Amino acid sequence: MSRHGRWAELLPPTVVILAAIVLWELVVIVFRVPEFVLPGPMAVWAALQKWRAAIWFNAEQTLYTTLVGFALAVVGGMGLGLAVGYSTLVYRALYPLLIGFNSVPKAAIVPVLVIWFGIGTIPAILTAFLISFFPIVVNVSTGLATLEPELQDVLRSLGASKREIFLKVGIPRSLPYFFASLKVSVTLAFVGAVISETVAANRGIGYMMLAASSRFEVPLVFAGLVVVALMGVALFAAFAVIERRLTGWAYRGQSITG
Repeated sequence: MSRHGRWAELLPPTVVILAAIVLWELVVIVFRVPEFVLPGPMAVWAALQKWRAAIWFNAEQTLYTTLVGFALAVVGGMGLGLAVGYSTLVYRALYPLLIGFNSVPKAAIVPVLVIWFGIGTIPAILTAFLISFFPIVVNVSTGLATLEPELQDVLRSLGASKREIFLKVGIPRSLPYFFASLKVSVTLAFVGAVISETVAANRGIGYMMLAASSRFEVPLVFAGLVVVALMGVALFAAFAVIERRLTGWAYRGQSITG
């Protein structure tokens, strides 16, 4: 992408974010909102500076549990998605179960995980896994299911077997769906990890936010939210770059403005 293209892509979100921050600060000042109700960006920045050691310590834990849970979701979701997309029997057998399981609020599962594994890292990892697993399965299986019947007929007429079509055409065609699911799932993994940390952890951003809210240190709570948001955006952007490099053929001819 050219330098002009990069600026055209980065400028709109940058302007919107800066405008939102300025508006937030103005609202707090004009309406004299108490800091324990809604701290302004300057107060949040001050909390980030004051508690940077504690924030960094807990952010490392949250990032670790998120990445481990997300990695498990990628491996399991990709494998199950391929199985569901390849076999109609597997699809009919497992899809209703997957839909039902995904309908269960993951916050309701955390107490069960605590009973099984105790308070600590494992419940956070498993919650991140559970909440980010389903989108990967759905997108991978959808990518395989959208392979045109006409294309399959042509490939069969040329002597290709079902397995060859699956490996050489189906999987490559499902990669854009797969990477799209990764960008969504990695943000959901952060949600799962933080939810678990607020319930069953002694370390992590969620635990820090809960402890800060109990002391009415609301700027520190918002600082934790900002850190989680920044980590989520960073991972989303990283997967977006990887997606463009590995599946650029799927976007060939598309302009940045759509």
